[in-house]
Amino acid sequence: MAKVFIEFINTCPCCDEYVKIIKKTAQEHGDAVDLKVYYAGKDFDYIKKYGQVNKGTMIVNGRKKFDSLTAPLIEKAIADAVAEAAA
Repeated sequence: MAKVFIEFINTCPCCDEYVKIIKKTAQEHGDAVDLKVYYAGKDFDYIKKYGQVNKGTMIVNGRKKFDSLTAPLIEKAIADAVAEAAA
């Protein structure tokens, strides 16, 4: 089974709640998910991959970007990616 790689670019303190939701959801899927959280202003390696990001953004497997985040959307996006990887 392929692993799902989730990246989240945290652009402000308001996005900390999304980090908690993403971490919790990733942990629910165990070893199927790898997570990397970038903090704007501290981490810069995401800029080469995705350019400048001004809004909290979750990226699934380097392809699908989500920047209008809600808890249900985060949970569904990760669950869908895990199911797709298992197929």
